[in-house]
Amino acid sequence: MSTYKELLEQKNALDQQIALARKAEANQALATVHKLIAEFGFTAQQVFPWRPAAKKVEAKYRDPETGLTWSGRGRAPKWIEGRNREEFSV
Repeated sequence: MSTYKELLEQKNALDQQIALARKAEANQALATVHKLIAEFGFTAQQVFPWRPAAKKVEAKYRDPETGLTWSGRGRAPKWIEGRNREEFSV
C-alpha cells in the first residue's frame, strides 16, 4: 500500500503530465482551426458571432391612462405627440 507522501508525488507527476498533454492537444486544435479558417476564408464574426448586449434604456415618459412608457429615444409615440412632455415625465 502506498503512503500519503508517495500518493502526493504521483498526483504531482500526473498533474504535470496532464498539463503537458493539454498544451500539446490545444496547440494541435489551434493549428486545425487556423487551417480551416484559411481554407474557407472565415471572418472573425463568423467564427465568433457576437452582438453587443442590448442596453435597456429606462423610461422617461409614461402615459397615465394606458401605462405605456417611452424612453425619449426614437420616434415619439402617438399618445405624446404634440403634447407637453413634462406632463408625462416619470
